[in-house]
This record gives sequence, structure tokens and C-alpha cells, in this order.
Amino acid sequence: MGGTEEKQPTGSGRPTSRDVARLAGVSHTAVSFVFNGRAEGNLSPATQERIRRAAAQLGYRPDPVARGLRRRRTAVIGLVTDEIASSPFAGRLLRGAMETAWDSDHLVLTIDSGGDPAKEDAAVAELLDRRVDGIIYAAMSLRRVRVPEGLHRTHSVLANCLPEDDSLPAVIPAERAGGRTAARLLLDAGHHRVAMVGGQDDLASVDRLRGFRDALRAEGITVPKEWVVRTGGEIAGGYEGAMRVLDGTPADRRPTGLFCYNDRVAAGVLHAATRLGITVPDDLSVVGYDDQEHMAEFLTPPLTSVALPHRAMGEAAARLLLDAIDTGRTPPATVRRLACPVIPRASVGPAPGR
Repeated sequence: MGGTEEKQPTGSGRPTSRDVARLAGVSHTAVSFVFNGRAEGNLSPATQERIRRAAAQLGYRPDPVARGLRRRRTAVIGLVTDEIASSPFAGRLLRGAMETAWDSDHLVLTIDSGGDPAKEDAAVAELLDRRVDGIIYAAMSLRRVRVPEGLHRTHSVLANCLPEDDSLPAVIPAERAGGRTAARLLLDAGHHRVAMVGGQDDLASVDRLRGFRDALRAEGITVPKEWVVRTGGEIAGGYEGAMRVLDGTPADRRPTGLFCYNDRVAAGVLHAATRLGITVPDDLSVVGYDDQEHMAEFLTPPLTSVALPHRAMGEAAARLLLDAIDTGRTPPATVRRLACPVIPRASVGPAPGR
């Protein structure tokens, strides 16, 4: 067909929109309509498809710099976080944000502040100097944060943290609902003597315990005060807490189910149970939290855990930010809580005697 015969781009550089127009047998303006989102109402579906096929054949991608100049955008969003290097969950959040941004033709420029407020302010200033279209500020543990200076000068969203001044939108885990989910796992397996081990006075600990108690209270069960043992978030704390509620207590009076603040605490609980000759899950069921990569599934037995939605938080924060960029409207300073799904494995079984 006269205007659609296959022609390769001239020269050795990257293919241009004019090369696409020649191959598709259409005007340069028609190609611009397709890749600038103005094709509907101006071009037939068949013509749009022909242009996209030609672009795919040539390996053509719109120039993001040129397009950004036309739209007064850079097609880059910034991501500032406090501890990417040291967190086992950072990769999931980053992947969620980066892939969502990529799907909308945006790149993510990431800066790790190491938790230093001065570095956070400098990082935001640097991103603003580079004219990023917006910024995500992410914390690797749920907490209230001081909003870095400069975040209010562009579209901004928080991930896994809450602003101290409630001035920006935030995406966080539904921690209280996660605590209810953990309790429900034990209740549904017939456990009525249950304890919670680990945690401290942080937001996550408080909400997980509240949710845990909510679910038990709905069944008329009260957790004895001595069965809520806050011993931190590490393996040693789990071991210490488990020994306090299990050691020296007759089998018919000790807890048959343990909800752990996180998977590291659960690892300590499993170690203590082994030392005491208590079999998991036959004598004791254990539920972790976080679904920590390279840990939960490799414990003995593999650990049932309530997962933190880090990837989903990255995706949701990026989508919220991109929507604000596209509409030019600042999103309301609301909190979106994402569900914490259960990852079932082998550490939960029926209550003894059930």
C-alpha cells in the first residue's frame, strides 16, 4: 500500500516521530496526537493502531525531555526515605513506586537521608532544584514524622508514616486491622488462651495490640495482663518474652497461641519453645507479623505471618502523587490505610484437645 510500505529511519540515531509518520503513512501531527493523548476524536481507531504498530516496529519512544518541556514537567518524581540501605522491606516499597511511575512514563530519583533531618531538607531542596514533578517521603517503620522543609512547595505524599502536623496525605498499613487478623487466626483454630509478645510504645505496637484485643473482646476473651509482654522487636526479645509466659507454667494453664509483634520476635519465640520442649504447632501456635523476606518462610516450622503491604504502599503513594500531578490539584491531607494480608504457613494448628 502506497503510504504504508516499510521504511527504516534514516541515519543511525534513535527513531523519531517523523520516522513513525513515514512508516505509518500519516502526518507528523497525527503521531503527535497519539503520543500526547489527543488522538480520541481526531483520529480513527484504525489510524491510531497503525501508528502504534509503526512505533513498536521502530522501537520508538517519545522523548520525555521534549514532552516535559511542552507540559512544563520533567517526568521525574523524587523519593526521599530515612533508611533504604538498612531496611529489609525497602526494596518492596521502592519497586511498587518505581513500577507505578514507569507505567506512567515517569522515573523515580531516590535519596536516602539516613534519618538525618538536615540531609532530608537538603535532599528535598535538591529535588526541587531539579524540578521534579512531585515527591514521596517514605519511612521504613511506621511513625509520625517531621515534614522535611520544602515538601509543601510541590505535590507530596507520605508512605508508611504520618505527618506530625497532619498537613499531607499519607498511605500506611492498617495496623489495627492487622492485629485483629492475627487474633482471628488463633481464634478460628480454637485457641482461647492467647498471649502477645514483643513490641514497644511505637504506633505499630499500639495499634496491633488494640486490634488483637478488639477481636478477643468480641469473643468475650480478656488477655491477662502478664500475657502481654513488651520486650522490643528483636529475636532476643521474643525469646525473653516467650520464656516469661511459658517457662514453669503447667501445660493446661499456659497460652496455646502467641501473637508476635514481628517475625524476628517470632523467631525468638520458636527458639524458646524448642528449649522448653514445646512443639509448634501441636502444643503452641505462633503468628508473626511483617512477613519478613528471607526469614519467615525459612523458620522451623515456616511462620504464618501478617504481611506489611510495602509494595502496595509504594504503588498507592505513587498513584496518588501521579494523579495530583496530572490534575494539578493537591490531594486532601487524608490517611489511606492498606490491608495487611495473611501469609499462611505451618506455625498455626488446632488448639490442643480441640
